[in-house]
Amino acid sequence: MSKRIAVLMGGMSPEREVSLVSGQAVIHALSVEGFDVVAIDVSSDFGEQLSKASPDVVFNALHGEWGEDGRVQGVLDLYGKPYTHSGVMASALAMDKHRAKIICKDAGINVPYGKLVPRAEAAHHHVLKPPYVIKPNAQGSSVGVYLIPEGANRPPKEVASNDKMGEHVLAEEFAPGRELTVTVLGDKALCVTEIIAHTAFYDYEAKYTDGGSSHIVPADIPNAVTDICMEWAEIAHKALGCRGLTRSDFRYNDAQIGKNAEKADIVNKIVMLELNTQPGMTPTSLSPEQALHVGMSFRQLCRWIVEDASVPR
Repeated sequence: MSKRIAVLMGGMSPEREVSLVSGQAVIHALSVEGFDVVAIDVSSDFGEQLSKASPDVVFNALHGEWGEDGRVQGVLDLYGKPYTHSGVMASALAMDKHRAKIICKDAGINVPYGKLVPRAEAAHHHVLKPPYVIKPNAQGSSVGVYLIPEGANRPPKEVASNDKMGEHVLAEEFAPGRELTVTVLGDKALCVTEIIAHTAFYDYEAKYTDGGSSHIVPADIPNAVTDICMEWAEIAHKALGCRGLTRSDFRYNDAQIGKNAEKADIVNKIVMLELNTQPGMTPTSLSPEQALHVGMSFRQLCRWIVEDASVPR
């Protein structure tokens, strides 16, 4: 008898539509793999939804609030059946970008300078010297990210009215350079992808609009850059207490850096932006692309994630 897998998707966050796409892709892959799969579009009656589905394993394909911030994970711990991805503490820490950066910096990872400020203050005047970025402290998928360029007279007025960002926002110095990302599966980094955005920067539109960005797998970068990014992704995964699949994002400023640069020459040219405990899960998403590069198909990746499930996480 095949295991019954409940795939959590949709939910109540601003990233609902992204999660629905991930969830449908996972459902198809697990069904082809022979599992008995049921979809749960998570609502306020989540406990009742779980009881009705009565799964053997819960596959978490949610994104954003009530998906990757520890709250759903707490319900799943109480439910008592194995579930995927990170647990309560790791999910909550990784979702809180400011606190996650403190932990990563303490573990020896370079991070851009930033601070938490009231959204009203961030909308009224410059809270850092431009260029800098204003973004939600606890959202994913680059929802509500504003780039304040050098020479800007003031922050965008929309920050004041964008209450989806929360009462406090993260103001962070802009990190120039190339966008890189690393997936960790279990405790092992897979490879480095370079993301080339076809918009002003790698925002929500670049991530989820056809033609919004290009992915180069593996990234055409010096070996030392690859080594540093993969090492830091593994360190961050462990330092935050993550489980299963995560993806860490970096910026690499390659100005005046030669192809054969040594590690000592470039270590201060790389910063880690954040870690995502619930990466996108479609065959063309960044983490599945990296898994495919190392020989793991999307179906195999979804099966691995199910087989890695446990409780508590």
